[in-house]
Amino acid sequence: MQLRPKYLLVAAAVALLLWFVFDALTQPGPQDLDGGFTEVALYRNENNTGPVQRIYAVTVADTARWAEMQQYGEYMPYTKYGNTKVYFFAAARPAPKQLQPGSEPFAAEFRTNCLAVYEKDLLSNVSFKRLPFRQP
Repeated sequence: MQLRPKYLLVAAAVALLLWFVFDALTQPGPQDLDGGFTEVALYRNENNTGPVQRIYAVTVADTARWAEMQQYGEYMPYTKYGNTKVYFFAAARPAPKQLQPGSEPFAAEFRTNCLAVYEKDLLSNVSFKRLPFRQP
């Protein structure tokens, strides 16, 4: 019994479709990182026609995982010509529950608790600063 080319094409298309779906559903994300990351606050401006600004406050249980903090920032949504900032705080210390736009996204009392900040700016330049508010 000989298989018709039509059935072979259908079988190949189904296999390809299943592979695409499996690949899309198994992409890595922030939930796959170790370190106990928990998003505690989010700000997103309502401007959908211009630059979208996103600011996140995230607590981390393991404060020595600098590379994973940067990876977490890279997993966060980014819009072309927008800005995404992620502020990291130790889970054992107070962290902001609300964020607002501007140069001071949270109250000054939380500045000393900030472990790091990840930023991706409107030109897709990435920066990661450890202890950004500590004086040398």
